[in-house]
Amino acid sequence: MPATAFTLKELGPLGAWAGKAFGGADLGLSGCEVSFNRFNAGQTTPFVHAHKLNEEVYIVVQGGGLFYVDGQELPIQEGSVVRCAPAAQRALKAGGQGLTYLCIQAQAGSLTQASRGDGIRFEQVLPSWAQAQA
Repeated sequence: MPATAFTLKELGPLGAWAGKAFGGADLGLSGCEVSFNRFNAGQTTPFVHAHKLNEEVYIVVQGGGLFYVDGQELPIQEGSVVRCAPAAQRALKAGGQGLTYLCIQAQAGSLTQASRGDGIRFEQVLPSWAQAQA
């Protein structure tokens, strides 16, 4: 398999993340965009926004705060996942512990199958940790 079949990007420890970094170009993504985000306590997105085509999924991995969507302010915390349709108006505000989250966006309606329908199992190919158990 050619080395171009995967890309590894090291982001470092969550506490070292700062601001917003898009990963699509660095990772060679062709079906979605991903951003890695860290807000300090009280920090907010600079504007409310929506999209023309892309839906977004926000995954809170550390901290919490408020998620503004279509006039509502929802409390979010580690483990919260919010999906926004393209037209949903959205913004975020970090709480007292800051906010670290991933945002994945893809064109709404473009998914033609899910992982189970698209997956291919290789029963005879084993990584080093599974070979010891075989």
